[in-house]
Amino acid sequence: MAKTESFRASLDKQPHEVASMFDGVAKRYDLTNTVISAGQDRYWRWATRKALALRPGERVLDLAAGTGVSTLEFSKSGAWCVAADFSRGMLDAGRFREVPMVAADGTRLPFADDSFDAVTISYGLRNFSDPDLAMREMLRVTKPGGRLVIAEFSTPVFGPFRTVYMEYLMRALPVVARAVSSNPDAYVYLAESIRAWPNQRQLALRMADAGWSSVKWRNLTGGIVALHRGYKLG
Repeated sequence: MAKTESFRASLDKQPHEVASMFDGVAKRYDLTNTVISAGQDRYWRWATRKALALRPGERVLDLAAGTGVSTLEFSKSGAWCVAADFSRGMLDAGRFREVPMVAADGTRLPFADDSFDAVTISYGLRNFSDPDLAMREMLRVTKPGGRLVIAEFSTPVFGPFRTVYMEYLMRALPVVARAVSSNPDAYVYLAESIRAWPNQRQLALRMADAGWSSVKWRNLTGGIVALHRGYKLG
């Protein structure tokens, strides 16, 4: 049963707290994301699909997929895409979308080794209590020669813009969320988690440590979001 009262997880990211928090924002999650990103979320999804370079018939795991809006975008490529998330409230909110959905813990994925041509996760990796274990799990279920694309909030590269952005996160984002979100306090956690997340280079190093090869990244919107891509050696 999804919580509807105001609630946010702590930054130690206990799985039951994070799942409960996302259950609470599920009802208006997509709308809230569009409002607080000034519509940039659509561009970021498109850019993530392009980075995946999907081909018809490929099998793709969209992890931490929420309501499946990203999964639907990736399906435009003709690939077979499955949405996985550990918040049942988020999955329930997206049931109207015609994509397969699976409730799953990203640190213990219910898929066999070498199952997918590509794995992707958008704005969810920082919510895991152990992101490095999650990246190793993603590697396990990816076929040799397959790839991972991570879309995640990151560190703006231009100093003055970075300062303004960080102020927006901690001051304006919760205010905007109160107007449109079903659980505005959750966005205080989201702002804090973005500020605490590794920068582009640090995440690339952690991907390599998890076993991914040829890791590179591309900044979007001045580094507010970064797309990291890596490959599983065949």
